[in-house]
Amino acid sequence: MKNEKKLTAVLGASTNPTRYAYMAADRLHQHGHPIKLLSIKKGELFGEPFQNLRNKPDIEGVDTVTLYIGSDNLDEWQDYILSLNPKRIIFNPGTENEALASAAQAKGIETIEACTLVMLGTGQF
Repeated sequence: MKNEKKLTAVLGASTNPTRYAYMAADRLHQHGHPIKLLSIKKGELFGEPFQNLRNKPDIEGVDTVTLYIGSDNLDEWQDYILSLNPKRIIFNPGTENEALASAAQAKGIETIEACTLVMLGTGQF
């Protein structure tokens, strides 16, 4: 089960190689996981263009949402994140948001406060 490839939406994607969102997208790509990159900025990584987060694009089949948007800014995106119907949401350090976590859990979505990079590195993704 751990080796299955999971469509992962990276919210807060960045083209800056020093940002954790970039590193996570890179590592997900290296591990063969299909990714959807969402950002309020324009960009492209690994042949995958950024989708404009403001447009709240409909994405089918999302297994995991990994968050790289500060916790104070997540309220704006809560309904959209939940509308993706992911199996789980990873709250990376600095993205913890009790309201979103509670709403997700109420919908049966697993919430994890963890680091996507560590999860990938230790085979827990």
